[in-house]
Amino acid sequence: MVHGLSFDIEEHFQVAAFDCVARRRHWESHESRVERNTHLILDILEERKIHATMFVLGWVAERHKGLIRRIAQSGHELASHGYAHELITGQTPQVFREDIRRAKRTLEDIGGAPILGYRAPTFSITRESEWALSILVEEGYHYDSSIMAVVHDYYGIPGAIPTIHTISTDSGTIWEVPPSTCKWAGMTFPVAGGGYFRLFPYWLLKPLLQRIESQGHPLIMYLHPWELDPTQPRMRGSMLSEFRHYLNLGEVQSRLIQLLQDFSFGPYLNLITK
Repeated sequence: MVHGLSFDIEEHFQVAAFDCVARRRHWESHESRVERNTHLILDILEERKIHATMFVLGWVAERHKGLIRRIAQSGHELASHGYAHELITGQTPQVFREDIRRAKRTLEDIGGAPILGYRAPTFSITRESEWALSILVEEGYHYDSSIMAVVHDYYGIPGAIPTIHTISTDSGTIWEVPPSTCKWAGMTFPVAGGGYFRLFPYWLLKPLLQRIESQGHPLIMYLHPWELDPTQPRMRGSMLSEFRHYLNLGEVQSRLIQLLQDFSFGPYLNLITK
């Protein structure tokens, strides 16, 4: 089975856990590390002849056009992570529409291909922001990958369908490609990547992923370039935020390589168009 692999292309200083108005004003003054970290990912994938989906932030694309062109020319799927990494739960519908429209136009102009996929910053399509799905349809997106069927302080729709499916909106139908979760002891646990990929040792994570595969469902995995960068400048935040962000960063590259050896991967778009 071919599974779905993606990367959210954003800077280490743009994560929601450390976000605040003052810090956002100083984005331009922070050291940029997204280009070198993403090139590392592209090298790893190229060596193994694997293609993936790259959910790119429009803000990053404008500043690293050569990186975006390499992603597109290497055969990866370019998709949208929005423009400014604003949580949808903090936006009005009109602000959200302008954000995803700007991101789509930016990525299409640089990459030269239609942008059909979207992932919200910090998976922030929740019960309160499901209205965003209709706007995605209206703006030309074919699929979303933002709904996590879990309980979390930032995101999640507990009880949501945990596998690839379509959602009917007032504006039409859109595919939903939710990151993978696993049920155990009556509870739903995220296992798709990100902090969960760093939290669980790989020897424990692998059989959970194999269980999903054995049920006939493709894995929907994700990571961030900053997760392969253990020497990134440290930001100060709450104890929980620092734990979530910096946990086991030095393990991610080797775990990713092992994951690519144990499972077959391709872009998300292939999973809804085959």
